[in-house]
Amino acid sequence: MCWSATADLAAGTVIATVGAVCVARARDVRELPLAALPLLLGAHQIVESAVWDSGGGSGPATLAWAVIALPLLPLWVPLGVLLVTSPANRVRLAVPAITGLVTSAALAYCLVTRPVTAHIRGRTIGYVFDLPYAPLLLTGYFLATVGALLLAADRLLRFLGAVIAAGAAVCVVLWSTEFVSTWCAFAAVASLILLARTRRWTWDR
Repeated sequence: MCWSATADLAAGTVIATVGAVCVARARDVRELPLAALPLLLGAHQIVESAVWDSGGGSGPATLAWAVIALPLLPLWVPLGVLLVTSPANRVRLAVPAITGLVTSAALAYCLVTRPVTAHIRGRTIGYVFDLPYAPLLLTGYFLATVGALLLAADRLLRFLGAVIAAGAAVCVVLWSTEFVSTWCAFAAVASLILLARTRRWTWDR
């Protein structure tokens, strides 16, 4: 999330371009989900620019934003890490992978049965979503996304996990004060880390 439609669109375009380069550098089909993560993050930013332009609400752009943010990412990230991990190291990733699958299914069900609404609040957008068992689902979400990265043997993936964890903490504080949304900056940094990793695609040993 960025602080305006223009910022979201610009950041999303740059991040998606980095993602396209990552995908082009992938040498194996198992690398594609992780390589394509910047593409997904870039698309997310571009979708949010449409949420800004529509003035928020509960239209298609808001729903598309929620689908990427909620059920898709906790499934995508641990799967991507698992696929580039050597078979000997996959056991420790079972917990975030299974947690991501369960969390994704629960969030998808909530999206189908409950509305999600976006509200523009100064230089941030607040998304209102009636989420049952919110603390449990949020714990599962972060275990799946950040946990999978922090448990990876690859140093760059662990560094990526630390950056995302720090970014999430900073963004929550800034968002809660309705000061400014800065997640797009951390998404850009995450994409550059993945770009650096594509220079040396190997099994996560």
